[in-house]
Amino acid sequence: MIRAALSLTFLFAFGAYVFAQDSIMTGSSAQEEVKRTITAFFDGFHKQDSSLIKSLVADRVVLQTTGKDREGKTRFRTEEFSGFLKSICSIPDSIVFEEKLTSFSIQVDRTMANAWVGYEFWINGEFSHCGINSFQLVDFDGDWKIIYLIDTRGREGCLN
Repeated sequence: MIRAALSLTFLFAFGAYVFAQDSIMTGSSAQEEVKRTITAFFDGFHKQDSSLIKSLVADRVVLQTTGKDREGKTRFRTEEFSGFLKSICSIPDSIVFEEKLTSFSIQVDRTMANAWVGYEFWINGEFSHCGINSFQLVDFDGDWKIIYLIDTRGREGCLN
């Protein structure tokens, strides 16, 4: 009887500990980690560092974009991650590009996160376009990785 009561007490205490840890990881510290991952992704992007970018994404990552064409029709495309890396790394030194992150809205639930990130894209000091990057991330045992990225692109109506 005493052994059963001790076992039950241990189970409740352990359950409370696990719940507390889970609650901590879904709070602001997890949001900060997600933001750090995204910020590091753009650091690698600006440095054209494919190794850094690869270290921040899962083994399989989906990249997509959507926007309106000149005729006002919605366009949607999927890009291969390897093609994305190749295009970033092949930008000549004579072109200065910057994706300015203007806002972050991050939600986290256990091992999943969504980040809605406003941006403006500049080429050689000239405004090119703006939009939203929507990231999906998964926490692989303490290591947040990007699994999905879709962005919008336009020249007007930028959300900051």
